[in-house]
Amino acid sequence: MATDISGRRSQESHGRAPRGGIGGQARTRLARAAVVLAARALFLKRGYAATTIEAISDTSDVPPATVYRLFSSKLGILKALLDVSIAGDDQAAPLQDRANARALFADADPVKQLSGFAGICREINARSAPAYQILLSAAGTDPEAAALLAEYTRQRQEGQGQIARSLARSGALRPELKQRDAADIIHALMSPEIYRLLVGDRGWPPQRYEQWLKGVLIDQLLPPPATGRIDGAQA
Repeated sequence: MATDISGRRSQESHGRAPRGGIGGQARTRLARAAVVLAARALFLKRGYAATTIEAISDTSDVPPATVYRLFSSKLGILKALLDVSIAGDDQAAPLQDRANARALFADADPVKQLSGFAGICREINARSAPAYQILLSAAGTDPEAAALLAEYTRQRQEGQGQIARSLARSGALRPELKQRDAADIIHALMSPEIYRLLVGDRGWPPQRYEQWLKGVLIDQLLPPPATGRIDGAQA
């Protein structure tokens, strides 16, 4: 990826693709991807505070002026890294608006809903755990990074609140459980901190974490089955 960017500095400065080469939009996506990849490696190796734009530029083979044009600041690069890590791509569509999430919200079976969201949560955490740790570390000393962490927490809470709202509207929640309480439970259980504790610290395979999360969400949010237990609800 860095090699593709490296050979095109002169063309990039002119704002047009070389004859027979890739177009400007594709070249921009390559540059963004190279910067994000380089920043991830440097943030993990050196730490956020010790990593400079110049180091990211050198590692990615993207000129510093282009890095600033694409991301504005080091914090902008960190935000892009988090966005790509969480979503799994560089598309702008929010996670809750994507096809897999929309299908789960439309599913009338609350057990299937929670099972599906446990799978999505596992996938997101598996991709984003390193980037989230970078943000946590940066937030300890950088006020702008702390504000970014607060914004991501708010977005996560808002998105997970939609799960509680969907269950409440369909009448699927335990009778004694209010929607706000359900949202708090979901927010806690699906948090990146729980994933890091079980998978990172305790060494659980991600699939075991997913099965555990599915089971505990079902047990905490839905009425108990009339007889026996729900198949697959336990890890």
